Amino acid sequence: MLKTINDADLRRYFSLIILAFLVFGLLGVKFFQLQVAQHKKYKEKANINSIRIERLSAPRGSIFDRNGKTIVDNAPTYVLNVIPNQIDNLNSTFTIISNLLNIDTSVFNTNYRKNYRGYFSPVRIVKDLSLEQILLVEEHRLDIPGIEYDQIQERNYPGDINGAHFLGYVKEVDSRSIQNVDNPEQYRHGDLVGWQGLERVYEDKLKDKKGIEYKAVDAYGRTMGAFIQRDKIHPEPGEELRIAIDVDLQQYIENLLSGRRGCVIVGDPNTGEIISYVNSPTYPPDLFTGTTQPDTWNKILNDPDKPLLDRNAKGLYPPASTFKMIILAYLLENKLINPNRQIYCSGEYRYGNRTFGCWEETGHGGVNFDRSLIESCDVYFYQVIQDIPLKEWSKICSQFGFGSKTGIDLPSESRGVVPDKEYLDKLYGKRGWTSGVKLNLSIGQGETLVTPLQLFTYINLFYTHGKTYQPHFSLKTETNEVALPNISESTWRRLNRLLYRVVSDRKGTGKLADPKIDGLKVAGKTGTAENPHGEPHAWFIGFAEKDDQVRSFVVLLENAGHGGEEAAPITRQFLRFIYDSKLKEQADEVADLES
Repeated sequence: MLKTINDADLRRYFSLIILAFLVFGLLGVKFFQLQVAQHKKYKEKANINSIRIERLSAPRGSIFDRNGKTIVDNAPTYVLNVIPNQIDNLNSTFTIISNLLNIDTSVFNTNYRKNYRGYFSPVRIVKDLSLEQILLVEEHRLDIPGIEYDQIQERNYPGDINGAHFLGYVKEVDSRSIQNVDNPEQYRHGDLVGWQGLERVYEDKLKDKKGIEYKAVDAYGRTMGAFIQRDKIHPEPGEELRIAIDVDLQQYIENLLSGRRGCVIVGDPNTGEIISYVNSPTYPPDLFTGTTQPDTWNKILNDPDKPLLDRNAKGLYPPASTFKMIILAYLLENKLINPNRQIYCSGEYRYGNRTFGCWEETGHGGVNFDRSLIESCDVYFYQVIQDIPLKEWSKICSQFGFGSKTGIDLPSESRGVVPDKEYLDKLYGKRGWTSGVKLNLSIGQGETLVTPLQLFTYINLFYTHGKTYQPHFSLKTETNEVALPNISESTWRRLNRLLYRVVSDRKGTGKLADPKIDGLKVAGKTGTAENPHGEPHAWFIGFAEKDDQVRSFVVLLENAGHGGEEAAPITRQFLRFIYDSKLKEQADEVADLES
């Protein structure tokens, strides 16, 4: 037997021993670091792979009217989710579900692409399923692994009013819409976010506070149950929103305007509260709740009557004779007129080589300051506007709030147009217009454009003698004061007396607005706005007062004719509803019977 002599020296032998100790020492230190010193850190990393975090939702805050009646609340609906990592063949799964639920696979594919956010995260493919459809899914669960259903809360409109233009709507957050959401880090795919109207303005108040539930999952991502080492964080419902709208009045005026194009605002001039806000035509408030069919959407989008337009806040119209008080206020404040001076109205006014007509073709005869407003004589204003420089006219119109946003608690509104020299130069060129443009401006025609919402603040300033508040819906939101201090108390009083006479006088253009209720005083101003696209628009703005209850209003009927003949009678009807207790009691009885 051969034998090898071990001739290694001791130095090499000890070197190997030291090296072995160093290696095992380093391994020991690393093991200690991983198992002891950084145990918590790596345990949390391991838990990430074995825990699924599920966000829990609570109901969105409800919206109530001024009397506590529910306008918007929540109702449960079923949704269907797929978990990508548990599905072998997505197209095959979608085909099976399509046959079960009678829903086209294109719906599933579109929603899958829109809502996909990870291989292990549930993806919502359809919602608004009925209980019968959910039962079908449950019966075939073994044939469609990776499919889950859930119940969520969706916006519900239990009342009889529409109100779509001020209520707005919510939208599900997806990969596209999240880019336009404020504070996107607070939202996940499938969350509801206020997208328009009050839902958007008061999103921070109405939205719920999400909760968290931890679920244990296996290596394949399948849920094994609750992860008991972490406590569940319960969600909190959104706060309720109380608004100034009176549901009964809103419903009544909506019915009045049914089949007509126009809008109505009724409010409190002392506070700026909006008590009724009607647009006609409109669209169902639940149009964007659930799935909107393409045919339904295209029909509304292409409707020539523009039901999607918020006429109160975004519609732009010539103000017509409702602007005449501005000119009279300027004349009084600057002592440019003798109120007793009469101007003869023959039915027309010559300026250069043009003739401007009065709405009363046969003329009003001799007209003084008071009669000019009561009978709305155009010729009087053609004459007196000559004493007011265009710059001064534009300035006082701007002071009344025209050409600027009112600041209402809605996401958007139009500014309107108050033409001045710069505007006209840009529009027509420096030599393309003359001072004759003031004649049309004097009667609220020409290039002047306003929103009904601006006229609401305007008439509120008259009732309050120049000190009101921004128009608003919420009853708990502080609003800014709107003041016009450069007009004297005597001017306010005189013009308001004339506004009452517009309705009470035998020749007043607004006499058809008087519901003739004992103790009720109604003031107002008619307007007939000519437009090149058909019949004129009919205006009536004003306020009414009985005992301690005062209401201001703006009525606009598109292509309806004269304000005194069309808009004033509409006003008479809803004023009777507001101030005639018997009429309101009858309406309440009918509502009780229908319910």
